[in-house]
Amino acid sequence: MNEIAVLIPCFNEAQTIAKVVEDWKRQLPEAAIYVYDNNSTDGTAGIAQAHGAIVRREYMQGKGNVIRRMFREIDADCYILTDGDDTYPAECGREMASLVLDRQADMVAADRLSSTYRTENSRPFHYAGNRIVCAMINTMFHSRIHDAMTGLRAFSYPFVKTFPVLSRGFEIEVEMTIHALDKNLRMESLVIDYRDRPEGSDPKLKTIPDGIRVIRMITRLLRTCRPLSFFGFFAGLLMLAALILFVPVFREYLQTGLVPRFPTLIASGFVSMAALLSFFCGLLLDTLRQKERQDFEYHLIDAERQRRLDTREGQDRTGPAGEAAESPLSGRGMQDREERG
Repeated sequence: MNEIAVLIPCFNEAQTIAKVVEDWKRQLPEAAIYVYDNNSTDGTAGIAQAHGAIVRREYMQGKGNVIRRMFREIDADCYILTDGDDTYPAECGREMASLVLDRQADMVAADRLSSTYRTENSRPFHYAGNRIVCAMINTMFHSRIHDAMTGLRAFSYPFVKTFPVLSRGFEIEVEMTIHALDKNLRMESLVIDYRDRPEGSDPKLKTIPDGIRVIRMITRLLRTCRPLSFFGFFAGLLMLAALILFVPVFREYLQTGLVPRFPTLIASGFVSMAALLSFFCGLLLDTLRQKERQDFEYHLIDAERQRRLDTREGQDRTGPAGEAAESPLSGRGMQDREERG
């Protein structure tokens, strides 16, 4: 198992992928660099392979689908995920890996918004959208996230092997952030100098459609991770509506002893029942979520135990000269050599 794996999902990044691979090879020469091609039509895979990257393919379109494949196939002590568009500096890779390997961080997120993102990014709504998303997450989870949608992150082995990837597209970054917050995983932030795409390199992120998907993702994850708050909010709104309907009827009853507006009273009763139902649904789901978090802790323990077992087996297969004792044509090693070309 490699100590560090650099993961680069790509879709039509022929203009920049060579530089990205070379930069990471220079900064982390001991790392295995994987380029996952997502149906590129401009020769991205061939360029990456020619520069020494291990090239694999994911045929289901979307960044989330690519990351799901990466996390499933690759074993490493530290994973560094970056983009193939040359917007993130490889110079911070060593520090990010150190935070995972030496400081026991489960996820390290590169913070673009605190440095050059606003001046470098040529798409004006992206900065505002990022700030809105961060504010929503920080409000819901009582956190201090500075950049929830950064594409440069480092992960520990337990994080990768216990993270259920549900997203298909760019909302995967928000899903990672919320997963770490909800599961109480150790997070670190590292301020980096962001640079815009080079001229002629087309952005893949579409501001409005992808922004809508991100908001939907946050809402869905809030319902899943904070069910009592989510359903309690709607229960409060429904109970307020029920009171607005009920108070005039009750006041009239106190004054005259009559209830002439029975339909309003009946509607108030049904709305209040819906409010109670929403509240108790949230309470039940919150209890189930607590059980799910307990199960997740057991999964973390199993993942850490598996990592140590894989490390021990790798050391046992290593000869006194530091070379692997198994055949160079066996297993994944042969596949990696073939992919390097």
